[in-house]
This record gives sequence, structure tokens and C-alpha cells, in this order.
Amino acid sequence: MSRVWNFSAGPAALPSPVLERAQRELLDWNGSGVSVMEQSHRGKRFIAMAQQVEADLRELMGIPAEYAVLFEQGGATQHFAQIPMNIAREGDSADYILTGHWSEKASSEAAPYVRVNVAATSKGDSYLHMPGRASWKLDPAASYVHIATNETIHGVQFQEAPDVGNVPLVADMSSDILSAPVDVSRFGLIYAGAQKNIGPSGLVLMIIRRDLLERPTRPMAKIFRYAEHAANDSMLNTPNTWGWYLAGLTFQWLKEHGGLSAMAERNRQKAQLLYATIDGSGGFYRNPIDPTVRSRMNVPFTLHDSALDAVFLQESEAAGLMALKGHKALGGMRASLYNAVPLKAVQVLVDFMHDFTRRHG
Repeated sequence: MSRVWNFSAGPAALPSPVLERAQRELLDWNGSGVSVMEQSHRGKRFIAMAQQVEADLRELMGIPAEYAVLFEQGGATQHFAQIPMNIAREGDSADYILTGHWSEKASSEAAPYVRVNVAATSKGDSYLHMPGRASWKLDPAASYVHIATNETIHGVQFQEAPDVGNVPLVADMSSDILSAPVDVSRFGLIYAGAQKNIGPSGLVLMIIRRDLLERPTRPMAKIFRYAEHAANDSMLNTPNTWGWYLAGLTFQWLKEHGGLSAMAERNRQKAQLLYATIDGSGGFYRNPIDPTVRSRMNVPFTLHDSALDAVFLQESEAAGLMALKGHKALGGMRASLYNAVPLKAVQVLVDFMHDFTRRHG
């Protein structure tokens, strides 16, 4: 059986060396005679692994000591609601910057728990641009400011962390975490679903400034309270042990390949190659997003004639190019270029696109 080139938006490609190591260790992890999924999360082996995983992540991202790191169950969407529950009091407001589907959904899911102020939005132009920072109507009394650093569906990305003053900046980094260096100190809280650049689905990574854990909020069950999870080293209940383990293997792979600076250059090359192919196609392929905010992770594009979409997808799959169908909200195509997608995969894709243009143009 041969592996295909996987451009899925998530669950997404994992590094082959990570999968191969997990395969080797599946029946006998760490000399224990059983798999990591059969270990007690209270056992010495698992606790030692969990501590090393956190240490590797802190090293990769330069996470300061005043931030707690949590490995939560579930998906990032759950935290659209859980974040205001934890860092906003009843009656508080929070500012939301809408740049695409996921930031829009985050605002709607937060609404039962906080007064949502849409401080800026680019919805009026179909999210083809980012709202200019000067246009943001931020409230200095807001409990936090929320952004999605990269919009998986619409293909726009913040190129740097925006300045929001003294209000904590909360960022959904699900689709671009670990893809480039980031100054964690610019944020109050970072959260990310694992299934794009970290590991398998079912795990959520959270990096939260410890003072935010001490904010008075509202009555809630312990299982929903971040401070309780931090106090129990993410083991308030049985964690996603398999996801935690695979995340650790991915962090090791990142370190072995030069860390986040090396990933940033690799991702820049991949995105540049694909965008150059789209822009240089004479209109056969199109990406209308403002070039200054184009995503390096998710590249949506359309064909000049939508009647060719089905043919493109059928032929690309036959060529070993998987999951290029665009999200149903936009249609067309989408290539996701996460860390585990090699430059060779993008070269194969653009070669196919050139050939498809010659045959169908």
C-alpha cells in the first residue's frame, strides 16, 4: 500500500516518522509490554511522558513560566463557550474580531455567557480582507479580545499578533499553531484543536496566563473550570492518553527538524509555490484574497469554470492527491499545507495543476 499526498484541512496529515514510531510502539510502549492506551494515566511512565511533552512544547514555543499548559479532551469548538465561562464574569463584555467562519462561530457560541461586541468584521466583503486595525472598536473594559489567527475555511491569516492594549488577547490557533514562532507573551490565552499541526482529533491544547485562572467567574461544575484542570495537571479526569502521546511524538519531530523557525521557512516555500501557480495561471485558477493576509496553511481556490470541478477532483485523486475539495461554504478547492505536508507534495500538486490546465484550458 502506498501513501498519498494528503491536503486535508483536518483531521490532517501527520508526519510519517511519527506514525511509524507509533506503529512500532503500539503493542509495547516504553518497555511496558502494553500500549500507551492501556497505561494508567496515574502511572509513573505516563506521568513522566506527560511532563516531557509539556517541556518539549514549552521549549518549541518559548512559553514563559507564568503560563499554564493544558491538554484537554474534545475539540476547540467546545471552548468557544468555555472560555467566556472561565475568564468573564456574568454581565461582562468581550470583543470579537470576525475574519471568517470560525471566529464568527466563536462569537455566536460565546453569546450565552458574555455580551459579545463585534469590534471589527470583514464579513461585508466575504472575508477576503482583514479589517484594518485602525477600524477596530475595542472596549478597554472588555474581559478579553478574541481572534482566530488563521481561518481554515476562508484562507486568511493574521501575519502578527495585533496590539489590543491591556485587555487579554485570546486566540484560536487551531490551524496555524506550531507553524512559525510566536511571542506567547502577547496573548492571554491560546487554544488549538490538535488535528491539524499537533496530532489526532480529540485533544485540545491550551496555553493560559496563570492570572486569568484566578479571575472570579460564575458557579460551574469543576470539570468546566480551567483552574481545576491546571491544578490537576490536566488529569482532573482521564485524559486523551493516545492524543497526548502522539502530540509528544510530533513535538519531538519538530525539534529534530529545526523547530518553529525551520517550519516557518518550509511553510513559506510551500505557500509561495502554490500561490504563484494560482496567480500565474492566467485566470484558470483564482484566489481573490488580499495577498497581504493570505494563509500559509489553507489555500482555497476556484477554477475558472465550475463545471470542471468534478473532473479536477476525480483526476487529482487518481494522481494520489487527497482531500482537495473545498469547504461546502465556499465550494471550489482547498489545499491545506500543514507542517506534515512536505514541499514535494506541493510540487506534485502544482505539476498536476499545470498539466490539468494544458488539457482543459
